[in-house]
Amino acid sequence: MTTTETTPLLSGLTDRLPGLRALYEDLHTHPELAFQEVRTARIVAARLREQGWEVTEGVGRTGVVGVLTNGAGPVVLLRADMDGLPVKEQTGLPYASTDTGTDPQGREVPVMHACGHDMHVTCLLGATAQLAATREHWSGTVVAVFQPAEEIGGAPAMIEDGFLDRFPRADVCLGQHVFPAPVGYAVTRPGLFMAAADNLRIRLHGRGGHASTPEMSVDPVVMAAAVVMRLQTIVSREIGASQAAVVTVGSLHAGTKGNIIPETADLEVNLRSFTPPVRDRLLAAVERVVRAEAAASNAPKDPEFTRLESFPLTVNDPQTTAIVHTRLTEALGQDRVVTLPQPLNAGEDFGVFGAALGVPSVYWQFGGADPALFAGVTELDQLHVNGLPDSVPANHSPFYAPVPDPTIEIGVTNLLAVATHWLR
Repeated sequence: MTTTETTPLLSGLTDRLPGLRALYEDLHTHPELAFQEVRTARIVAARLREQGWEVTEGVGRTGVVGVLTNGAGPVVLLRADMDGLPVKEQTGLPYASTDTGTDPQGREVPVMHACGHDMHVTCLLGATAQLAATREHWSGTVVAVFQPAEEIGGAPAMIEDGFLDRFPRADVCLGQHVFPAPVGYAVTRPGLFMAAADNLRIRLHGRGGHASTPEMSVDPVVMAAAVVMRLQTIVSREIGASQAAVVTVGSLHAGTKGNIIPETADLEVNLRSFTPPVRDRLLAAVERVVRAEAAASNAPKDPEFTRLESFPLTVNDPQTTAIVHTRLTEALGQDRVVTLPQPLNAGEDFGVFGAALGVPSVYWQFGGADPALFAGVTELDQLHVNGLPDSVPANHSPFYAPVPDPTIEIGVTNLLAVATHWLR
């Protein structure tokens, strides 16, 4: 079901779907890490030019921006992210990635589209193709943003590269993300939608030596173990039960061999919060705990802290969210668009565009999983309260991959259905 305004823009989409699926499978097979999306950007730019868009490459290092002006009317920004993750794919798909890349530390790592960004690129390129082919049915300007490095914060890089002055200033910013819910459903929320996120790298200093004489050393591995366990008490003992926060140590590296006590241990810590005071409390508590454990271990040097990435809260404009909810409902059907009862723990940098432009922005998520995996689940909004069924891989899992059909068609339709509210 679609609105009468959207239907003309969908003309020819069915014939386009086999090519979009082939594009999706190709992108999935060849993911690229953040700020390394050279191949992906080249494909995006070539497709946009073929469709008749004005194209600018290299925005924010590897980003691509397409502009299509079609008469008078509002300027609508549509965004997709392009980067993959350092994850070894285990989906078993015939188009699974076996590619590798080089991470910021210079290590060779496996790379996978474990968060669905290949689906986002495919859907937006499908929408741009439809917009270019149906210009007689809409009016205004569309700015299609293919953003690099969402996983580490590529939106600020595009803003810093003159995005606000180089391209038409949007009146509204719209974005979507595929997630592990049944295909055909979508979720959003007015106001606070997603958490703030902070990533820290921490280096603990010890004194190396022989494993047989630990008394002559300061063991940074033991120090790191104490830090990891102590950090878990921040949420359980320093954050109120009515508040929400997450502290995760996602990476811990130390040493090269079992009989050598190393000099250092490196941790990467991820924090999630929903209010500025809690965020400040988390950051301060992490530093306090790490410094205290280093002192308790008699570390020869103070620990080092490096702020890697920070993502602001994702806040949906309430009035614009009501419009998006209505348009998605018209596209997907009654009872298939859910208002979440609470914000998501995930973090995003999409909101950076709306904040920098000073205009409303709305972000939503749409399902990309086989509905058969959700047998017995009757209320979609409860998935975010009670958790996913064990049979459903989540984003960032080595087993995560949206089903191409009909997810691609729905993703394209969602973008067009929402955008045409402003492009009538």
